This record gives sequence, structure tokens and C-alpha cells, in this order.
Amino acid sequence: MPKQIAIYGKGGIGKSSTASNVAAACADEGHRVTIIGCDPKSDSSITLLQGRRIPTIMDLLREDIDIKEQDIVFIGYKGVKCVEIGGPEPGIGCAGRGIIVAIGLLKKLSSAIEDTDLVIYDVPGDIVCGGFVAPVKKGLVNETYVLTSGEYMPLYAANNICKGLSRLDVALNGVICNSRDASNEEMIVSEFAKEIGSQLLAFIPKDVLVQKCERDGFSVIEKAPDSEIAGVYRKLARSIMGKRDGKIPEPLDDKRLRELTRI
Repeated sequence: MPKQIAIYGKGGIGKSSTASNVAAACADEGHRVTIIGCDPKSDSSITLLQGRRIPTIMDLLREDIDIKEQDIVFIGYKGVKCVEIGGPEPGIGCAGRGIIVAIGLLKKLSSAIEDTDLVIYDVPGDIVCGGFVAPVKKGLVNETYVLTSGEYMPLYAANNICKGLSRLDVALNGVICNSRDASNEEMIVSEFAKEIGSQLLAFIPKDVLVQKCERDGFSVIEKAPDSEIAGVYRKLARSIMGKRDGKIPEPLDDKRLRELTRI
């Protein structure tokens, strides 16, 4: 059975960037990888496809055409299989329902999920949305990771995600800090991870090289493989591919969350 992980976090915190660089790093080490973007922005795979934006399953379903595997599965860097689910039309439909339908179609047309070593789901972090619930509730995910920074709002979102996981009785396998250069950031996120019963898996320093590579349509693993930041992503990828036990998170109350950001 492949390792199937979900990466959660506040919008704009860097989920897609982290997911694509982890995918590229794993592919570099010979792992077969599939990345499935569950965000309506459909931007999870762009840096694995040299800047190309691919059609989403939801858009193709709305066109009511005869969809084939080559219409929805695209081969990116080092053979990474890229799929974008997309989302419902604005104000219409449910993202969670869309994910379920799209994954059902993907499984029918392709072995991209089964015939692989690692499946990465890049998932919206809004816990009131069915998009959050769908991957874990339908048994599509066997490991979950939360991405945050040391600022209050990303931590608040991460804590809310932990509340959602806890209610679903789903284990958290690790916390990842994508730095925004906040004061004492690594210490804050490390303590947050410890107090919810998890651990800080990686601290990704803020580096303009990530944005520069993204603007050119590449991951840093592909565009700047010998860079320091590429090394950070490679270390994170190895940690994820290793055996990692999870634990049901114990979310903090808001008072404690605010205290943490003042460390």
C-alpha cells in the first residue's frame, strides 16, 4: 500500500510549494510519486510541470466530455504524476463532494494512486469545508501533516485543523514550519507541536530562491538542486518517507495559543 499523505495549512502558508518540493525530492531518490491538488486554485503541480497549468478534473466534468486518463494525469519532473481536482463554480457546489467524485473518476481511469510509493494530497485548510474532511473520511489518507509559521493566524489555523483531526479521530504525523521570519519562530512552532502531542518535523527557512524558482515555473529541487533550501526539502522528504507514527492531536485553547506567540 502506498504512503498517502495530506498536507494541511492556512491558505497562503506555502502548502503547494512544500508539497511540490517534497514530491520532487522523493522522485529524485527513485520513489514513484503522485501529487493530487485538492485546492480550487489548482496550483499544486505547476512547478513540477515547468510552469504549465493543467486542466482540472472538475472543469472537465463540467464540460461533459469523454474523459480519458491522459486528460487528467500529467507526467512532471522525474516522472511525478500530477493531478489537479479543482473546485466547484464559485458559490455553487461543495469542494468535498467534488473531491470524492474526482478521486472516484481518477481511480476508474488510472492507477496513479495505487501504482506509486507516495501520494501527496495538497488540501485546503478550512475545516468547515468538506474538502478538509473528504480525503481522511474516505480512507484516502494514512498520514497527515500540518504546515504553519510562528505567527498567530497560521498557528490559529493549524490549531483548528488539529481540532478537526481530533474530532475525526485522525492522527497527526508531524508539524512543519514554513518560516515567515517571525521572532523566535522555530521555538514557538516547536513548542506548539510538543503541546498538541506531536513534533516539529522540519523548519523551512524563508528563502527568496523559492519564490524566484516558482516564478520561473520550477521547484528549487529542479532549478537549484545544490542550494541550501533544496537540502532542507530533501531532509523533509526523507523524514516523510520514513516510518512515522502519529497521534491524535490535542488542540490548545486560544489563551495558550496567544501566549505561545509571545515567547
